Amino acid sequence: MITSVSDISSRLALDAQSVGQLRLQARTDPVAGARAAAQQFEALFLNMMLKSMREATPKEGLFDDANTEMYTSMLDAQLAQSLSKGKGIGLADMMLRQMKLQGVLPPDAARPDAATAPGGQTGRQFLPLATSNPIRLNKPPSGVDLPAPTPGASGAAGFSGAAGFIDKLWPDAADAARKLGVPAHFLLGHAALESGWGKHEIRDAQGNNSYNLFGIKAGKGWNGAVMEAQTTEYVNGVAQKKTALFRAYGSYAEGLKDYASLLKNNPRYASALAQPLDASGFARGLQQGGYASDPLYADKLARVINSDALRQALS
Repeated sequence: MITSVSDISSRLALDAQSVGQLRLQARTDPVAGARAAAQQFEALFLNMMLKSMREATPKEGLFDDANTEMYTSMLDAQLAQSLSKGKGIGLADMMLRQMKLQGVLPPDAARPDAATAPGGQTGRQFLPLATSNPIRLNKPPSGVDLPAPTPGASGAAGFSGAAGFIDKLWPDAADAARKLGVPAHFLLGHAALESGWGKHEIRDAQGNNSYNLFGIKAGKGWNGAVMEAQTTEYVNGVAQKKTALFRAYGSYAEGLKDYASLLKNNPRYASALAQPLDASGFARGLQQGGYASDPLYADKLARVINSDALRQALS
């Protein structure tokens, strides 16, 4: 319950949308979440400006008392919220443009409709590598050999280069990403690394596809179909070729769903999902959780997620 003028001011940013809602929106739709937070900041700024103007106005009227002051502050709070909606005074747009220049948001995030594609569907969003403890991407670390997509080249699954890879997987990757609370391009980058952009999928001797784009092995708890394939394991930092059993699915959608379930339900990967806008944190979390034995795995994954090839394919 609001009991004072100061209480009104402190709750201004919470009236239209609670902090919890803002946090949830930031995880599920980072661009829209950033815009909502910027609008709340603009509303708070406007309220402070109105408050300063009121304080500079003499209060010697017959009806001026604590009650009128409280209701005037309530009116100012509502005005600030109303003025900050839509285009506002431009402060929110300026903040979003600054975040875009700093690489926190994608290039078109300053537009109110940037996160929405025609028909009301959420468009593809590319968030560059976050600045907290970034992995330097000027040159590959020693020994890093990254798969590079060939424009127009068709894999056995019918992928047409990086763009075809993204086009075919995007809807199911977006669904899986929403469940994990991370950007969809993190998942697509991971699939690109593990499968060589779809050119090195796990298949049996008859050519049947496992639809396993993430190299998920069939452990003791797996009761589904399996396929045997050769893989590279690192023992004491030395690469060795081995044969292992991998999970097999009936479709890419099924494979992506299982991947999301694996990451979400296994506490080993909690740190990978704890920083939803940090590609390097996501990559390090997977490696620390034991996803792969390659000592350079986090470097490789972060590079693919932040690559020009993925950025161009998403556009």
